[in-house]
Amino acid sequence: MNDLTKRLPFDAERVRADFPILNQEVNGHPLVYLDNAATTQKPRAVIQALVDYYEQDNSNVHRGAHALADRATQKFEAARVKVAEFINAPEARQVIWTRGTTESINLVAASWGRANLQAGDRVLVSAMEHHSNIVPWQLVAAEKGASVEPIPVDANGTLDLAALETMLDERVRMVACGHVSNALGTVNPVADVVRLAHAVGALVLIDGAQAVSHWPVDVQALDCDFYAFSAHKLFGPTGLGVLYGKRDLLEAMPPYQGGGEMIETVSFAGTSFNQLPYKFEAGTPDIAGVIAFGAAIDYLNQLDRAGAAAHEQALLDYAEERARATPGVRLVGTSAHKTSVMSFLLEGAHPNDVGMLLDQQGVAVRTGNHCAQPIMEQLGIPGTVRASLAFYNTRADIDRLFEALEKVRQFLI
Repeated sequence: MNDLTKRLPFDAERVRADFPILNQEVNGHPLVYLDNAATTQKPRAVIQALVDYYEQDNSNVHRGAHALADRATQKFEAARVKVAEFINAPEARQVIWTRGTTESINLVAASWGRANLQAGDRVLVSAMEHHSNIVPWQLVAAEKGASVEPIPVDANGTLDLAALETMLDERVRMVACGHVSNALGTVNPVADVVRLAHAVGALVLIDGAQAVSHWPVDVQALDCDFYAFSAHKLFGPTGLGVLYGKRDLLEAMPPYQGGGEMIETVSFAGTSFNQLPYKFEAGTPDIAGVIAFGAAIDYLNQLDRAGAAAHEQALLDYAEERARATPGVRLVGTSAHKTSVMSFLLEGAHPNDVGMLLDQQGVAVRTGNHCAQPIMEQLGIPGTVRASLAFYNTRADIDRLFEALEKVRQFLI
């Protein structure tokens, strides 16, 4: 990665110009896009990389004996190297392409889980997890006679590390925890989670879907066993994800799916499997998406990411200050360590109604339980309105949100 000091100081207005979708009107109003936790928008460089692949290089990778296949393969594998460097993975072969964070977690649960979990084993997941980091573990646990247990979270949305420490014993085989809560914005102390889990011999999978877009992630420094995230939440295309794993674990795990690139030799007497990373990449991958994701990494690497993170934090602080000053607004998720997510309720109004009326004013937010039903049930609420930020958002976007919210409040209450 280039030295941050060689980059231009972060300027949100300059960066916004790189994202063509932001320059439009919705329902007669300039778009204010505050649904970045669901998916981030794409810079022109990413869109152009998709177009260039289909216009110039469209071919399958690895096995073609012609120039288009060579070019596609080189760009495809170059993107893997870029991602490995982006998260400081020791080797590019430890970066597995999947369809998203969800498939990455399912891969580990199905492959590692089926090979390693036994009756009586325990899997711990935080109570604020996305369903994608709960259900895959429940499926394999039910099959193996293991249990999936929640790590307590307090009313502010903070993970209870002391409770985790008391839950850990030799029967805990896996701890699965989000780096950042998509529903509350809580930044979990994942380095501490890893340290505590490893002390009893448990592995740790981190769902990094909501973290990678906000600051640099170093998987070696975290010492996590698996780290999963999605391209579309990192300014790249949809339908593509990454699974990082420690090499010895990935080498020992059986394939997740069969066919295509994951095969070395096939006969009716038996089949042998390809080396990493291809052992886990059955079938034709999302070649265009991978190449465009490489362009997203290039784009991020030329930004002042420290400046972008400071900008996002200042925006979140400003938004929450305005929320606390707005009658009838109740913040949900008030942990001391948060990033870029402001979930809230408007007194007397259902979140879905609030979201619909905000959309009529050109303000895009997310409403509902955010695929985090257990924490919503714990908090005793049906869901929230979630405004989530990216570095291309501005104070003007926050002002528009609260101007629109005041009209909603007057209309509904």
